[in-house]
Amino acid sequence: MTHSLRIPDLTIPARPSPVGPGDASDPAVSDVDVIRVRGDARLDGTVHVVGAKNSALKLMAAALLAPGRSLITNVPRITDIAIMGEVLRRLGCGVRFGPDDPVDPMVAHGGVERSRSVLIDVPERPGAEADYDLVRRLRASICVLGPLLARRGYVRVAHPGGDAIGSRGLDMHIAGLARMGAEISGEHGFVIAEAPDGLHGADIVLDFPSVGATENLVMAAVLARGATTIDNAAREPEIVDICTMLNRMGARIEGAGTSTLHIVGVPGLRPVRHATVGDRIVAGTWAFAAAMTRGDVTVTGLDPAYLEVALDKLVAAGGLVETRGDAFRVRMDDRPKAVDVVTLPYPGFATDLLPMAIGLAAVSEGGSLITENIFDGRFMFANEMMRLGAEIRTDGHHALVCGRERLSGAPVRATDIRAGAGLIIAGLCADGLTEVSHVHHVDRGYPDFVADLRALGVEVERGTAPEEPDLAI
Repeated sequence: MTHSLRIPDLTIPARPSPVGPGDASDPAVSDVDVIRVRGDARLDGTVHVVGAKNSALKLMAAALLAPGRSLITNVPRITDIAIMGEVLRRLGCGVRFGPDDPVDPMVAHGGVERSRSVLIDVPERPGAEADYDLVRRLRASICVLGPLLARRGYVRVAHPGGDAIGSRGLDMHIAGLARMGAEISGEHGFVIAEAPDGLHGADIVLDFPSVGATENLVMAAVLARGATTIDNAAREPEIVDICTMLNRMGARIEGAGTSTLHIVGVPGLRPVRHATVGDRIVAGTWAFAAAMTRGDVTVTGLDPAYLEVALDKLVAAGGLVETRGDAFRVRMDDRPKAVDVVTLPYPGFATDLLPMAIGLAAVSEGGSLITENIFDGRFMFANEMMRLGAEIRTDGHHALVCGRERLSGAPVRATDIRAGAGLIIAGLCADGLTEVSHVHHVDRGYPDFVADLRALGVEVERGTAPEEPDLAI
């Protein structure tokens, strides 16, 4: 029997600009989007954080596990969400975006929505192939692998794309599904998984606490026959969020937030309404921005416990951090002191905050050693930060950063979501004007970055500039 929620039809409201974050595809133009910021800025005020991109995308995929209409609220209005919506449409789902619950405090800045809801109507028999042209634009779309294999017994998904921040293979996804009875093969850039007799429970030990592998395996296991145990599972708040939604759908999952997950398979799930957890990476970005600009910023919409390690680093740098309920405040009165940072799986320091950690080190008093343990290409943006005058030396997984009193404004290029945000924030600590190009990357992770900056007192504008050709030597 299909369960449905009685929800009014939702429409996608028009954006105020002709091209902006949240559009699945933008007109082909020779110019690139840029954000220009005036340096010598001090952030002051309050900023609200909406739902986490890294959770909302996976919640949308989890909806595939139950025929009927699921509603996910507090979804950030960003490009990646629109792409995932199109992935689901091509799998036969009805997908409608609309305004968030009016009782929620996810209000807009300047009349522009920053969060919205997505209503997903899943058919009894969804499609089984995720197209290459969309999957290559969004690595998170690989998370349809687990739920479609559980529902259909067959799935063909293109190898994913995503940010250029290093190798992120699918070995653990594939090995775990194979232990659950799937036959995995590959051809012409596609991963093909088959389980004609259905999946069965298994004991799985991950080589590394991979978030993506944990999510795919959990979503496959909830409909498998028997019990599944996943050891060395990822512990991120986004994992807890998806397990919470699945349990509300009728799944039987224990251990969310720990390194061991126990899942007992059930015959079927039902659609639900679920609110996305707040985005700890966006919240962390504003925390570091406050410290770098010697500002005073209050961030709402997130449990501060999700950022405990990062906030402790800001205290060590000389900042004042106050936490309460779903909010925290960061104030930095003097020049930050240098602190060392090592990225680790949650609850360690998040790799997505590494660009902000390097930005803080670049303007701190003393030298900082920054160590990246998750992605081998995370330091790709360091050359762009050095164009702003940052003193950085990289060696493998390490970067030595010698702080300077001020940076120097310059044109730079965003290479990924977090690097783009980090460069914009660093520009606030520079003399003169900083222009960051290719900010479509930033749009993929920050719903309304310019409006938030402006509300915090920054002189900022968004525009376009001619694309500079790559010159080969």
